[in-house]
Amino acid sequence: MPEYREKPLEFGYFTLSDNQYPGNRRSPNQLVGEIVEQALLAEKLGMHSAWIGEHHFSTLGVNSSPELVLTYLAAQTKHIRLAPAVTVLPLHHPIRVAEQWATLDLLSKGRVDFAAGRGYDRREYGPFGADFENNASIFAEGMEILQRLWAKDEHMSWKGRHYQFDDVWITPRPVQTKMPMYIASFSRPSIELAARLNMGLVVAAGAASGMHGSLAGAANIYRDACVQANQPEGRLITSYFIHFADTPEEEQAARERQLSYHKDCTSHALPGDKKNAPANYHYFEKIVTRYQTMKPEAFTDSAVLIGNSAKIIEILKEKVEAAGFAEVILYFSLGLKPHAQVKDEMARFMAEVVPHFEGSHRQRQAA
Repeated sequence: MPEYREKPLEFGYFTLSDNQYPGNRRSPNQLVGEIVEQALLAEKLGMHSAWIGEHHFSTLGVNSSPELVLTYLAAQTKHIRLAPAVTVLPLHHPIRVAEQWATLDLLSKGRVDFAAGRGYDRREYGPFGADFENNASIFAEGMEILQRLWAKDEHMSWKGRHYQFDDVWITPRPVQTKMPMYIASFSRPSIELAARLNMGLVVAAGAASGMHGSLAGAANIYRDACVQANQPEGRLITSYFIHFADTPEEEQAARERQLSYHKDCTSHALPGDKKNAPANYHYFEKIVTRYQTMKPEAFTDSAVLIGNSAKIIEILKEKVEAAGFAEVILYFSLGLKPHAQVKDEMARFMAEVVPHFEGSHRQRQAA
């Protein structure tokens, strides 16, 4: 395993825009408006980034166009990094994706962090006519196309298994000399793909612990894969659910909210035809099935940050900073948590937790 140096730890805002709860009166339009307000607050508080999810047809989330939401945010912010969480690349042609995000990079003056994944819900694929069964190879080819289109200011042709085109030149060009690119991963093949393509890696803390033993375990697989591919290590990012709780009653409420999110918003995403689902999706089936019998007390700090500021600082230092991650993106707003509470917790995190870590927040808050 290669050596790594502990890096300053950045903190970002993250949402999947989940809204599918029994009896929920919050409309999708209202939630998108709240997300915009929360992301603007993230800029004001000095957060490093805003990561906005893509979902279609109210499957898990209700925001289908993160690139449009982030463009709106770009016009009203100056510092915060702008990222999808994530672009479900097999649903889109990579040429169009390259054009859209290069345009946002121009308009934001070079503030795009591009991240993509394959998604996990077959129902998002069907209406677009996208191939769910072969999405791993479609995704890998699409990411390579994006990388090449952004890297060179010249005409390009491609003859691949899934995409073929001649003499394409995208405009406008990205402002960043090298567009930061990340692959969102649960499984080892996706981690190895990120290493092979010299891209950064985004992993969910809970999934990384369930699949690879810990965040450190996922990081080590990535670092070993970088060595095997003869590529330098990219940035490592993890997402974490977060709830502040100062009393046993608040902690229990937070745990129940967390479990409600998994039961109500993720269980329906199991492949409808489990027998013919891609082999690399069986892990997701196991994760979702587990939540159906899980108790609120079963959540550990490997997946969720629950507690007061001191407890959250301790987890971040032991689980994330010690594993060499560069950034944590925090999901404050899940589980029908009230909008006002989300904003209060964001402000509390930046006031009480972040000062205990090095990172660019120090310069932004000093200014």
